[in-house]
Amino acid sequence: MNIKPLADRVLVKPAAAEEKTVSGIIIPDTAKEKPLKGEVMAVGNGTKEEEMIVKEGDRVLYGKYAGTEIEIDGVQHLIMRQTDILAILS
Repeated sequence: MNIKPLADRVLVKPAAAEEKTVSGIIIPDTAKEKPLKGEVMAVGNGTKEEEMIVKEGDRVLYGKYAGTEIEIDGVQHLIMRQTDILAILS
């Protein structure tokens, strides 16, 4: 499926959650912290007020409650506004 975000929106594929064990106990997926970083898969064209700074392929940090979860071809993604992105990782 091909998706092109509108305006100042960005499509992000979250990084995989890290596996953590506590004294041999495996933490279930529902109790794991959501990753707060991911890779930009697609960007919109921006708006008159806001130029798009991020581009496809950038690795980014975003807020804990940023974006809307969507599923594309069985893979979880987030669609969010560029202002929800906190930083670009280099």
